[in-house]
Amino acid sequence: MLSRILVLFVAFAAFTTANAATGDLQFGVGLFQPDKEKNDATYRPLADYLAVKLGRKVVLRTVDTWEGLAKSLANGETDIALMGPWGYVLANHQAGAQAVSTILYEGKPEYFAIMVTHPKSGIRRIEDLKGKTFAFGDKGSTSGYLIPFHQFHKMKIDPENFLGKVIYTKHQAIETQVARQELDAGADYNRNRDAMIADGLIKADDSRIFWTSAPLPNDALAVSAELFKDKALIARLQQVLEGIGAELKSNPKLLPARYTGFVKKDNAYYKPIRDAGLATGKLTPVKR
Repeated sequence: MLSRILVLFVAFAAFTTANAATGDLQFGVGLFQPDKEKNDATYRPLADYLAVKLGRKVVLRTVDTWEGLAKSLANGETDIALMGPWGYVLANHQAGAQAVSTILYEGKPEYFAIMVTHPKSGIRRIEDLKGKTFAFGDKGSTSGYLIPFHQFHKMKIDPENFLGKVIYTKHQAIETQVARQELDAGADYNRNRDAMIADGLIKADDSRIFWTSAPLPNDALAVSAELFKDKALIARLQQVLEGIGAELKSNPKLLPARYTGFVKKDNAYYKPIRDAGLATGKLTPVKR
């Protein structure tokens, strides 16, 4: 009887291991587009491509906040995620998620946080924001929240007391409301502003950048701590991602416009974001 139980246990363990190695991969994507439907349509070609190349079913799901995506990667609901740098750092800090690649935008692995205002606002520098209405992105956003908050922190400014009114909203809404003079100023990133101007959603003359950050690492392609243990799969995933740049020539819908592929990067590349989180107290040091 004992030997039969051992045989059944070994068989069950083998089945579980095989299933883990061949089961569906949950692919979470942040809300990069104006709505979930467009976001799903935009990133489904990438999910389908990964499925073919990895030989695994890839289930795409848009998560509408950066905080939510970080939590889903941390708690195991998501295996792979394309996410903003701060969201990635949160998931890494909370649950050991690991970056395996960084997306390229017009060939570059970096971008900039910015603060924008309407040209008629009279705002020329951060000090001019006193008493003004200002919009951050959601609190899981790198350029919309962490980096501008870090700048205020370095200047010993408490936004809640210094600014007249603080709101939290989406990047596109910030640009639109600033252009309409419904907001005095707000935080965004250069890629979003440039794309909105190119797409005719705002006019370049209706907003002005008055602060720009140091270069920041682009969005991470990250995996859960559990999936990262599968070294063969991770190596294959990185290989597939690095090949997307060439694949775009014949399959341009694999990535949104202006995105040109992926480059292999790891957790160390996101140190500037981690440092900002620690400096502002948004991350607590890990006790060893």
